[in-house]
This record gives sequence, C-alpha cells and structure tokens, in this order.
Amino acid sequence: MKFSKLAQYYEKLEATSGRLELVDILSKLFTESDSAEIGKICYLIQGRVAPFFEPVEIGMAEMTIAQAVGRAFNKDKDSVIKLYRQKGNFGLAAAQLAQQAKSNKQKEKLSVSEVFEEILKIAKFSGEGTVEKKVSNLADLLKKLDPTSVKHVVNIPLGTLRLGIGDPTVLDALSMAKCGDKSLRPVLENAYNKTSDLGYVAEAFFKHGGKGIKEIKLVMGKPVRPALAERLPNADEAVKRLGSEFAAEPKFDGFRVAVHKNGDKVELFSRNLEDTTHAFPDIVNGVLSEVKAKSAIIEGEAIAYNPATQEFLPFQETTKRRRKYKIEEMAQKLPLIMFAFDLLYLNGKDITERPYKERRKLLESIIKKDNKVVKLAEERVLHTANEIKKFFDEAVSAGLEGLMLKKLDSPYVAGGRGFHWIKFKRSQAGELTDTVDCVLLGVYSGRGKRTEFGVGGLLVGVYDKLRDEFVTISRIGTGLTDEEFREVNKIAQHLKLSRKPARVNSKIGPSFWVEPKVVLEVYADEITKSPIHTAGEKDGIGYALRFPRLVKFREADRRPEDATTVSEVEKMYKQQYRKK
Repeated sequence: MKFSKLAQYYEKLEATSGRLELVDILSKLFTESDSAEIGKICYLIQGRVAPFFEPVEIGMAEMTIAQAVGRAFNKDKDSVIKLYRQKGNFGLAAAQLAQQAKSNKQKEKLSVSEVFEEILKIAKFSGEGTVEKKVSNLADLLKKLDPTSVKHVVNIPLGTLRLGIGDPTVLDALSMAKCGDKSLRPVLENAYNKTSDLGYVAEAFFKHGGKGIKEIKLVMGKPVRPALAERLPNADEAVKRLGSEFAAEPKFDGFRVAVHKNGDKVELFSRNLEDTTHAFPDIVNGVLSEVKAKSAIIEGEAIAYNPATQEFLPFQETTKRRRKYKIEEMAQKLPLIMFAFDLLYLNGKDITERPYKERRKLLESIIKKDNKVVKLAEERVLHTANEIKKFFDEAVSAGLEGLMLKKLDSPYVAGGRGFHWIKFKRSQAGELTDTVDCVLLGVYSGRGKRTEFGVGGLLVGVYDKLRDEFVTISRIGTGLTDEEFREVNKIAQHLKLSRKPARVNSKIGPSFWVEPKVVLEVYADEITKSPIHTAGEKDGIGYALRFPRLVKFREADRRPEDATTVSEVEKMYKQQYRKK
C-alpha cells in the first residue's frame, strides 16, 4: 500500500465522531493491506514505529521538527513556528507549507513500509550529531511526500496524531476485515493480552488466520497484560465465590512489576507495560542473583521497605523511585523489595493455563525464603470469613492495603478481570468499598483564584468495555492542591483536542476536551443516579460520584482501558450500603 492511501484513511478516521464508523473505516483499510505491512500499519495508527513497551522514541521536539519542516520547504524556523501557532497543529502547518512549496519534482509514491522504515531509522539515531541526522532525514522524507502525508508524518514524532482509536477498536476491525464480523475479537484480544504487541498479533493473524492466533503463547520480552481483581463487599461474599479453600496474600501498595528473566538478561515492565528496567537496578541485580531459573516471567509488587524496622513505607515514598536521573543514588537511599506472587512462564514454557496452586509451588521452587530483594509474598490457605478478617487486620496493621484472595484452581487470565482474584480492602458501612480509577476527559477553565492555574474543574469518566468508550461519571473541583491544579493544566494542554473524541460518550461539554490518556484515583462518599452522566446509562439515567475528591494521579502505572469499568461501578452501587 502507498503511504498516500494510508494518509487518506487517516483523514477519514480523524473526521469521524462515532466508534462504529471507526471500525468500518479501519476494516476497509485492513482489507486493502497484506501480511507484510499490516503490523506496521497498526503501529502507525498508534502513532508509533514499535509496540508501546519498546523504548523506541523518535525524540524530536517542536523546535527540531520546525527545523526539519523549514529545511524541507525552504522556510526559516521562525516562519514555521509562527504558522504552527496560527494553525494550532504542526501537521496542518507543515501540510500548508508542502502545498505552497514550488517544486516541479514528481512526488515519490513511497509505500507504507518505506515510510515506516525511514521513521524507524530516525528514531534509532544516537550519539554525536544525532539532532542533525534526525532533522536532515526527516526533511528528506517530507520532500518526497504529498501534503496530506506530510501532515500525518509530522504529527507522529510529536505524539499529536489524534485519531481517537483504542486497541479494542483495532481488534474489532481486524476481525471484520478477515471474517466479515467481530467473532474473532475474543481470540485476538487473548493473543494481545499475552503479548501486548498489536503489530505482532495483526501480522500473525494475517499470516496464519484464526487457528494460528489461538496458538500464540507468552513471548519472553513482550509484557503480559496483568490480571485484574474483582471487588466484593464483605468476607462472606468472598467465601461464597471462592469456595471452602482459597489462597490469601497481603495486598501491597507499591509498583506492579513483571520480571522477564532470560538467562543473564532481565527486563522489568510496569502495570502500564512500560519498560522500567533502567529505573530499578536493585531489582535487576536481585533477580540475577536470587531467582533460580534459566528463564521465567514473574509477577510481583515492588515496595520501599525498611529492613531495620521491618516496616513497609507508604506509596508516597515508594513512588520516589520512579525517576530518570540519580537512579543509583536513590536505589541506595530507598531500596526496594519485590514480593513475588505469581509465575507465568518457566524455563521455556507458558504455564498460565495451570492452576494457581501449581504455579505457586513452582514459584516457591525458584525463590528462596531467605532472599534479600526478591521475596515470596506471604500466602495462607484460608477457609472461612473469620480467617479472612483476621489476616486482613494483620495486613492493615503492618501498613498494607488489605488482601488479595485467589481461587486455588484458577488459571492466570492475562488482561482479564474476574472472581478468580478478589481484592479485599478497607471499607466502612454506608460508604464505597474502594476508590474509583477515572479517566480525565475534559477540563473546565478556572475562576477566581483558579484562573492562574488554568483549571477550575475536571470532567472524568470510566471505561465501558462492551462499547470500548469512555463515559462520564463526575466533575471534580476539590481534592487538588495548587500544585496539582498546575500539573493538570500542563498535562491537559499537551492532550488538548478541538472536539470531543470519538470514544467519549458525554451529554455535557467541558471548556475543552482532552485525549483520554490520564488516569486519576478518585474517592467519593457514594455512587448516585444522575440524568447528567452517561456511565451505565439506562432510560436517560446514569451513575455519578457524590462528593468526589482526587486521591492521586495514576497515569504512570495504569492505562485508560484499565480504569474502573461501568460493570464495576454498577456492582459498587449495589454493594455500597451492605454491612461488612
């Protein structure tokens, strides 16, 4: 496929305001693609030249993009910046300059693969003279493209390719392209959950069909989408779901860490599938010296821990370890302990289908009890609600969040949420049993004192998994410090959109919309019914949060699609007044 045709599809996607239309347009695009380029097209739709977990960043800021655009179309950098400020989007500015450029040279009809490889080459430049190489190569590429292609290529390195497409929408479209319906969406989603690599899954699907995609196993170095837990209102309900015998572990308030050990190579991935290997050298060294396996994928939680006092430090202390600079210095000052709680892969074999109790025994065989860095999470096999309450009180007294309860015979369900895992946290009668992870959808301008912050309130929503869209649940105006208001404004300006995203379902409009990327942890007194919000809407009435307050930003460790779902909100609404 020629890149110019892909750019035309980008135009259609950008102008579309409904998810069903997005699926239809994408499926037509995929029908015209082949197995050699489908993976690249999927990455480019994500605004990438690699899966999200690979640290392949094009690394060009606005000023260097301005240099490249100016060089391509014989303009000085200041003129490019001026036009960009007028247009509000670098791609639009570059497209206008490409249209105006006087050149008799016939534009080369570059293929998708050729453009992809050129952008990838730019991303991989390093060392002395990197900036000049990036500017020169991007300028040469832009000269060969038509104005519409220029617009979208320029937006890729800036992260401003606003197509509004979620991964589930792409999976629906892939199934539609090959089957004419969405019947293979669950199979594709399962493969994606195991590899977190949309391009890899799409290419395998186009080469081997549905049968081949069903055979995809875990791949070393490709992070597994973490399993998620359900909520229940009390210990009695948990026992009903789990049966007469089940496992219980402390619930740590730290960083979720997935360890991929392959011989002497260790990679670490966050809950958000980010490669965090560089940030936690103490865990890497601990894995190399303490994990007795040739290859393994281990799930755990890293938390700051004071071995002298045997106390767990609060999340605010643990989060100080997430940094890009002075990493070794902070590792000495604030060492982490990783508590391993599951094993997904061992010595070349995917073991996610095996029962939890078998995976736990294998985990115990490769991690010794006297390890210093990589420790086993404590596990107790329980039978009654009273035993849950007793262990829960111990965990809370130790400064932890609560318990994780697990079915002994359950497989590991990558990316899935179910009653095979149940989280049991602090709750009070008549109040919500947990906080809600909300997605930032829009911003209201500030008034009075808040004028200086640029933000007076936030429109937030939750995720409707069935429809792959974000639905509104609350407006937040309290719980933020002055500094947090400024931080929200900074984030929002980078994600600001000129119109409502296609995957947002809202009856109300903020001062401006933002791309749904940022996740916030929110506490509220209760969930109520509301004619204003669209979360779980039936007959014009949805759910809303009463007296919401921001607890903390969660954008670093949680994807928007991993936010609280509508089905969870419905359960929380029903559970909130039950007695513990």
